Amino acid sequence: MRESADRYVELVRAKTLTGALSPATAEVYARDVATFVGLAGEETVLDDLTGEDVDAILLAFARKPDGRRSEPDGGVQSASSQARFRRSVSALFKHATLTGWVQVNPMALATVTAKERGGLRAQRRALTREQAQGLIGAARDLSGGRGEVAAEGGAAVEGAAAGRARRRDQRMELRDALIVLLLSTVGPRVSELVRADVEDFYTNDGVRYWRIFGKGGKTRDVPLPGDVARVLEAYLSQGRAGGTEVPPDRALLLSWRGRRLARGDVQAVIDRVQRGVDPDRRRSVTPHGLRHTTATHLLADAVDMDAVRRVLGHSDLATLGRYRDELPGELEVAMRAHPLLRRPAGG
Repeated sequence: MRESADRYVELVRAKTLTGALSPATAEVYARDVATFVGLAGEETVLDDLTGEDVDAILLAFARKPDGRRSEPDGGVQSASSQARFRRSVSALFKHATLTGWVQVNPMALATVTAKERGGLRAQRRALTREQAQGLIGAARDLSGGRGEVAAEGGAAVEGAAAGRARRRDQRMELRDALIVLLLSTVGPRVSELVRADVEDFYTNDGVRYWRIFGKGGKTRDVPLPGDVARVLEAYLSQGRAGGTEVPPDRALLLSWRGRRLARGDVQAVIDRVQRGVDPDRRRSVTPHGLRHTTATHLLADAVDMDAVRRVLGHSDLATLGRYRDELPGELEVAMRAHPLLRRPAGG
């Protein structure tokens, strides 16, 4: 394996001399091939690899921590990184087939493809109940003022190494808590979240509602759980302006500079809140993964499917299947609580 990879990388780098490849692209191929060799084993014979072996390697790469991510464990590989790695491995085997290094290209037999929705599914997208409760608990701690102080795009400020505490207008704990709570309990699309304005939240008969402007110009009014509504009120009264005068931008979620938060900032917020979760209950998750988490646990708790559809903003019940992940032990729980076997009240 090592010898074949080294010879292939030499040929790839030689193409930079003729202008067929840029040096940066050649180095990406070289890095991916080196990773492939490490996952497959240097002493493995290239021609012995099967489609199942390649599947295992692709999924092992998908679970491999990504050092570019900001969370402590590095997170898993993004869908684009997984797709790029698969292309690099495909190019290696294409060359190996043409040169006779392998008799059969195992990529033709691989079943894991980069076109799967959301990339290779290295792990379930929905958080388990324990993981979700850990994340929500960390968000509640932030809303109580016991979390770390951080501004988007930067690491948390810790101890003397920070030099000095951040200014009051840079304290984003309430905002970060609200983001995680809305994503975890209401399950909006990230575009719907960052597009929300203060005026989209109203009260009717003592219940706080969020008028969500969704895809295709459709709107839906979703009642907020009591805990989430209380954090919203605290954020609007104390945290939205960072302790300064009310900003002119009516966006709900603002950066510490007073500008509407961008979609790309939301992942950084989730990653920061994750730092407050016990490591045994922590798992990296995307905003869309929290949307899956909302749907999965509402449905697992026997909430009416049509109600879940309306919360998520889908026009068709069939679409819920994409947002429903299996949970360990849920079939056992369902059968223990079988409705036809319950004893009549007073019987």
